[in-house]
Amino acid sequence: MRQPIRVELEAGKTYFWCECGRSQTQPFCDGSHKGTPYQPMKFTAEKTEVKFLCACKDTEKAPFCDGSHSR
Repeated sequence: MRQPIRVELEAGKTYFWCECGRSQTQPFCDGSHKGTPYQPMKFTAEKTEVKFLCACKDTEKAPFCDGSHSR
């Protein structure tokens, strides 16, 4: 089980969420997906705030945690 990762997002900044689970800089992409069918999810923060990003990769609200890790 992987718990969500607390991050402070900055309004207007673009992020790349790791979708493959291989990144050493979770929850963000470090390029480790190369050679896999996965691609990072690009998203831009709407406002500066603390959010919990999914680390289990089972969320249906990617890149944000929806509690799937506890099922």
